[in-house]
Amino acid sequence: MPYDQRPREKLALLGPSALDNSELMALFISTGTKGRSAIDIGRDLIRKYGSMGALGGLPVSELAKERGLGLAKASKLAAAFELGVRVAREQLQAIPLDTPELIHDFFGPQLRHLAQEQVVVAVLDARLRHIGSNVVSIGTVSESTAHPREILRPVITRGAHGFILVHNHPSGDPSPSRADESVTRRLLEASRLFQVHFLDHVIIGKPSPGRSPYFSFREAGIVH
Repeated sequence: MPYDQRPREKLALLGPSALDNSELMALFISTGTKGRSAIDIGRDLIRKYGSMGALGGLPVSELAKERGLGLAKASKLAAAFELGVRVAREQLQAIPLDTPELIHDFFGPQLRHLAQEQVVVAVLDARLRHIGSNVVSIGTVSESTAHPREILRPVITRGAHGFILVHNHPSGDPSPSRADESVTRRLLEASRLFQVHFLDHVIIGKPSPGRSPYFSFREAGIVH
């Protein structure tokens, strides 16, 4: 490969924005295999899974099974994806999470591409800024369960002003199920009893033409 087309040298010369996704991945993959460069491996992975987001949602154990990776390279890639999520979250850290759009922007990168449902409690201060998150349930491909007791525990122990409940639908369709609505209504009653503010329950889906990438129970008038 010509010197100025090698990912490391190209980045040094032109900056990271000049590299495509497969070239950026090649910097973490480092070395290829017989007949396949690190760029080829990155390009094949993106083609197989469809997007960087989908790749970022894979557990290390799954990434490590891919031809040309192994545990060490898969760990590097997983760390890079996690750093990207954390940078995005830091940029929103000081902004009040007072709209479903902001909640989606904050948690979408973390949850959108997971293969299982994950329920997260986001704890907020009096200015509605994020001060911590707890994963309270990890489910199957189609559902997870979380009791109001587990959801409220981190809110109460932190002495927080309020909280947001967030979970993903691996199908990509954020439309709420009956179970989602039932949990939300029970949580409303419990939060009133404990005198903490339940700001919203947001379901994270995937972008699709003609469909919102999230569902907000506050926008639907159920949380108020």
